[in-house]
Amino acid sequence: MLFDSYGKYIFYDGAMGTMLYKHGLKSGEKPDLMNISNPDAVESIHRMYVEAGSDIVCTNTFGSNALNLKGTGYSPEEVIKAAVGNAKRACTDKAKVALDIGPTGHVLEPVGELEYERAYDLFKEMAVAGEKAGADFAAIETMSDIEELKAAMSAVKDNTKLPILATMTFEKSGYTFMGCTPEKFVETAESIGAAAIGLNCSLEPVEMLETAKRIAKVTKLPLIVKPNAGLPDGVSGEYHTGAKDFADQMTGFAKIGAKIIGGCCGTTPEYIKELKKAYLEL
Repeated sequence: MLFDSYGKYIFYDGAMGTMLYKHGLKSGEKPDLMNISNPDAVESIHRMYVEAGSDIVCTNTFGSNALNLKGTGYSPEEVIKAAVGNAKRACTDKAKVALDIGPTGHVLEPVGELEYERAYDLFKEMAVAGEKAGADFAAIETMSDIEELKAAMSAVKDNTKLPILATMTFEKSGYTFMGCTPEKFVETAESIGAAAIGLNCSLEPVEMLETAKRIAKVTKLPLIVKPNAGLPDGVSGEYHTGAKDFADQMTGFAKIGAKIIGGCCGTTPEYIKELKKAYLEL
């Protein structure tokens, strides 16, 4: 089976954007372009996560779709090829590389103006480029619209052989911003053929637990959990949940069968190091 070569738990990486800002990314700049303008920094970030214990790292391609890259002079294929290369050099044989695929940044019809078919094509372009560059997985994350998730997953499934790791972002209410429930998410992701499913972003670990329980209750797929390090301070920009506190909170997910665990916004290699330490002591 896909995850049989791993131990009881699989450790994801933490935030990319948080680390890029520590490595020179300026406000307003497109993080994805650092794959080309500063590949050493991106590779270094990946390597720090691998050294902290990550089994899977996500490429710096969250927004590498054609709409988001319009006017930059670079195509999705160029950015993704560079991004996968950066990650693979850092991982060597110690970790796998997941092509990171985030939302398009545009709202799909009928609420918005982006056609489903156009979204599908945007995700297809990313997925094909990622597989060609040598990615091991497709990590579709931070989705709030079930139709956009469907477009992304279908594009990957129809056009590549990449296993899909799919996560949506839920609010404290248990709904996504666009009104999707955990149960609807599971039904959709399973029907398309996800290899693992779960939730990421928006909340700190303790705030995610109840929604994670709802997902675990209705699926037998490996459960992914990637919370934020709380919320950033309005003045300093620092996140209020420290690495040790984050890791301690994360142990609650082991009790509901979480398999793939990591961090989202605000988390760093130190968080993954503490997380792995906490889980190996369970």
